[in-house]
Amino acid sequence: MNINFELYRIFYEVATVGNITKASQRLMISQPAVTKQIKTLENQLGGELFIRTKRGVILTDNGKEIYNHIKQGMHCFEAAELQFSNLKKLETGIVRIGISTTLCRIFLLKYLEEFHKLYPNITIQIFTDPSKVMRNMLKDGTIDILIAKETDIEDDDLEIQQVGMLHQCFISSSEHFTELKGNTIPLQDLENYPLLLPKTPSTTRKVIGEFCKQYDIKLTSKLEIASANLLEDFVRIGLGVGLVTKEFAMRDLKEEEFFVVKTEPELPSIPFSLITLKDSYHSFGANRLTEMIMKDVKNQE
Repeated sequence: MNINFELYRIFYEVATVGNITKASQRLMISQPAVTKQIKTLENQLGGELFIRTKRGVILTDNGKEIYNHIKQGMHCFEAAELQFSNLKKLETGIVRIGISTTLCRIFLLKYLEEFHKLYPNITIQIFTDPSKVMRNMLKDGTIDILIAKETDIEDDDLEIQQVGMLHQCFISSSEHFTELKGNTIPLQDLENYPLLLPKTPSTTRKVIGEFCKQYDIKLTSKLEIASANLLEDFVRIGLGVGLVTKEFAMRDLKEEEFFVVKTEPELPSIPFSLITLKDSYHSFGANRLTEMIMKDVKNQE
């Protein structure tokens, strides 16, 4: 049976107030229209729903049964409307972000702090899978936003907005390989030192590898390390010279625990972008966070 939901809504209002005139006022439609709609519903259901009295209307036994079910449904609709209103006002919701731990620390953290202060009831979920995996997560709706180093991505399904640059450099502990400090050395000379490089496959390794090929330079890794923090720890104890993101290591560089190994040519910078799915629904929270980030990026240009 395919009955127009509007008929049930009118029935619910009449049954709730027990008066067709009052129900028409609440529904903002004419009294004859309400009476006609109630009659239509009774005809479609095949039985009377109300007993008409001088004071108004009262439900029949059949009407009471219908009303109890309709009331539950109306409460669900009202709850859904309230939930949507809360989502729209950013009083609840979830924002799911795909990002590396490095980018989260040096770029996103300040925005998350501001966002949380403004919208403390919104849940923030962080995913740190490989970029290629997270692109698929973005497309299947597992995450709302991806912030990643993407140098050669071409995908008509994705909206890609560059938001910053990461500067790569080699560092050494201030207590080890001190002959490199204060000097600019040919990049290929680093092959004479134990090198600690990010684990393959990573965007950084790919970019640096392609850069070295241009100069016919080969850099061999003594250790491949997935964690930027762990790579710094290994450099700290003198296991080698490490390739790091300068922005990530800035605090330790300022404290002179490490020093930058200057090379010729200098290593290339790597852009990173905020990536969303084109022509797709984004949660109110995700849209607001994206707006905050892009507004700040544009103000810095």
